This record gives sequence, C-alpha cells and structure tokens, in this order.
Amino acid sequence: MTRAAQRPQPALRPEAIGFLDALVIGLAATSPAYSLAAVIGPVVALVGVHAPGVVLASFVPMLLIAGAFAALNRADPDCGTTFSWVTRAFGPTTGWIGGWAIAMTGVLVVGSLAEVGVRFTLLALGLDSWEASTPLVVALSVLLVVLMAALCVLGTELSARVQNGLVLAQTVALAVFAVVAVVRGVRGDAPSGGLTPSWDWLDPSGAGGTALTGGLLLGVFAYWGWESAVNLTEETRDPLRAPGRAGVLSTVVLLLTYLGVAVAVVSFAGTGFLAGNADEEEAVFALLSAQVLGGWDWVVLVAVATSAVASTQTTVIPASRTALSMARRAALPARFGSVSQRFRTPDVSTWWVAAVAVAWYVGVHLVSENALLDSITALSLLIALYYALTGLACAWFFRRRLTRGVRDLLLLGAGPLAGAAVLLWLLVLSVRDLADPANSYGGQAWFGVGPPLVIGVGILLAGVVLMLLWRRRDARFWQERPGVAGDPPPAS
Repeated sequence: MTRAAQRPQPALRPEAIGFLDALVIGLAATSPAYSLAAVIGPVVALVGVHAPGVVLASFVPMLLIAGAFAALNRADPDCGTTFSWVTRAFGPTTGWIGGWAIAMTGVLVVGSLAEVGVRFTLLALGLDSWEASTPLVVALSVLLVVLMAALCVLGTELSARVQNGLVLAQTVALAVFAVVAVVRGVRGDAPSGGLTPSWDWLDPSGAGGTALTGGLLLGVFAYWGWESAVNLTEETRDPLRAPGRAGVLSTVVLLLTYLGVAVAVVSFAGTGFLAGNADEEEAVFALLSAQVLGGWDWVVLVAVATSAVASTQTTVIPASRTALSMARRAALPARFGSVSQRFRTPDVSTWWVAAVAVAWYVGVHLVSENALLDSITALSLLIALYYALTGLACAWFFRRRLTRGVRDLLLLGAGPLAGAAVLLWLLVLSVRDLADPANSYGGQAWFGVGPPLVIGVGILLAGVVLMLLWRRRDARFWQERPGVAGDPPPAS
C-alpha cells in the first residue's frame, strides 16, 4: 500500500456555515418559485379553488418527516442522513437502498433544473430566439451544471453566500408578484374578473378523494428538498441541533410562501385559466407574469430563473454528501469518500454526481423531451420511498424511548410513523397512477405501463444490482448490525 493510500482523508470543514445559511440552503433546494410554477396549474386542474388547502395538507407529512430528520440528526449527525440512519435502524441493505434513492433523485432532476434556469434567464433578458433553440439551451444547461458543481467544490461557505443572494432575489420577486396578483384579483382588475379569497379554499377535503390524492402527490414534490440543510450537518455550527431546526423551519417558511402565492394566483387568474394551461407546467408563470405585472413581468421570470439556478446547486449537496458517507462506511468505492485537501468539500463525489446528471440529462433529451419529463415524474417514487424510510427508522431507532413520556411518543414515534404512512400511501398511489400510460407525457407505453413507472422501478433495480455487485467485492459494510438510540454511531 502506498503512502498516499495510507494518508487519512481530511474531514469536511466544521462550522463552515451557521443556522441561517443552513436554512437558506434548505429553502433553495426546494426551488420554491420553480416548484410553484410547475405544480400550481396541475393542482388547480385537479382541485380547483381548494389548491391552497392541498398545499396545506401536503405540508403535514413533510413537517412530520422533518421532525424525524431533526431527531435522528441529534443522535447521529452524519452527512449521509437517511443512508446512515436507516442503516442503523434496519441494517445495511435497507440503508444502502435509501442512500441510492437520495443520490438518484439528484441525478434525475439537476439537468432539468438547470434547463429551467437557463430558459427563464433568457426570457427575462428578452432573448426569446435563444430560448427557442434547443441545442443552445441544452449546451447552456450543461455549462450551468458544471458551474454549480464547481461552486460546491470550491467551498460550503461560498455556496452559502451565493444561495443567500439567489434566495433573496426569488423571495422578493415572489412577494411582489403575490401582493399585486391578490390585490388585482380582489378588485376584479384581472382578465377573468378575479376571485375573492375565502377560508373555504383551505379545506382540502372539498376537492374530493381522487382529486385530493393527485394534488397531494404534486404537493409532496413541491416541498421536496428541504433536507439539504441536514446533509450539511458536519459543516454547520451546533451540528446536533441547528441543521434539524433549519430543516423543520424551512418547511414552515415554504408553507407560508406556497399558501400566499397559491391564494394570489387563484384569486387573480381563476381556476379556468390555470386548469386550461396545466400542461404548460412552469410556463404558467411566464404567461401570468405579463398579465399581473405588465411591463414588469421580468420580475417573475427572474424569480423562477434564480429559483432553478439555486436548486441546481443545492440539489447536488444531498447526493454528494450521501455518496461520501457511503464511501466512508465501505458501502461504495473509497474514491467517493475523497475530501479536497484545500476546500474541505467532497470533490470526487460532487463531480461524479454532476457528470452522471449531465449524461442522464443529455442522453434522455436525445431520446425525447417527453422522456425527460417522465423521468422527473418518476421522482415521486424515490422521494416518497426515502422520506418514508426515514420516518420508519426514527420510530424504530427510538423505540425504547417511546414509553418515557407523551412528548417522546408523539415526536419520536407517532409523528414520524404518521408521516411515513401518508408517504407510503402516496407511493402506492404513484405506482398505480404511473402504471397508466395516459399519465405520461407522451401517452405511450413502455413494457405495457407508463414510462415514469419503468424509469422509477428501473432505477431502483439498477441500485439493487450495483449493491449486490459491490457486496461481492467488499462485504465490510454488510457486517454492520442495526442498533437503537443510545448506541454509539459506527466509525467512519
């Protein structure tokens, strides 16, 4: 063995960021403006004026799972989050699958986020002809992914400073849009005449069973990403408490943001316009911005652009930190555990995530744009899976503490289990809905079912195959045994 091989890897830089930085990164990873733009039309098409109620209902399982993240992080502040915790609760095989699910969500979505950032930046600059050129947009999107990965490698502090500016820009832009939209809607100064907001809009049950479940599936996607704050636990000051609190608070801030914008959009545009343009996805904001703000429509375009650009960077964080954690435990090749001597960031895993994400984005884009959109739809399967695993792991890991008092029973047991149950229910519904080719973007079947289901299941099966191959080569990780609260974390 060479001296270089014997040299211990440097650790991630401790105390690189504070609580507010972690909160901002958690918010940025959800891409609030982009998420709203992508889901508001389809949600309104399903539930009408009860869209704000669905946003509220979707928040509940997210808050419960965020509580599970916070509790587990106090017991085991590991940057691998779900991977590490599920391994400790249920064993290496289940933990490996949880880590794979997190990593692959980043791979699936990073290129698409970059594309949205590029398209809306070009629209905001008035370069509509450039935005209409698919080869140019794809090339700029790849360049943006590389740039964001480079920022991640150059340092967590630098990443946090960039995110502070991007989140501030989209927050101000969304606030301006929401205030103007709701005022004009209430006054009736809107193309459709506007609607007056009502407390009944917050009742998700008014939408009916099938519509509600479909809306909840979209709502979960809108909240997804806040856990990036917890993936930075080893680089955050007060690592036992600050990252978990940042994750929980980010879900609350998202709720307030989503409710405000959802009410404003429905009030201004009405359900007919939004439902009629549901297939436009994020473009619905581009259509609305000119109607709401007139010549200031670039404000909303900037909001979506900065939102997508910010999320392009922060979505790399969970995947790269999870790969780092897995490599430290010998669940992946050791090279994925490399930490830059200079910048104290996971350099190899970050570049691998970026490279695979670019390859996926370009490769699927060459197949068809519908296939790329279907791959984003498949995210719901992976998201629901690893969130549910985390909730179950929390209740099982802390099982000996559940009888100590009502607080522990609710926060460590009942809450995480309830959140996991909702997400598992949504997972089953996703499988059912995505099996229907009519629910795919192209409307065509792959192997007799919808392409999103094929992509989601295919990615999980690919993970199982890779796991078995690596276990044959190096079985050290599979010698770990599940534990309970109070056990020391395994050595990295």
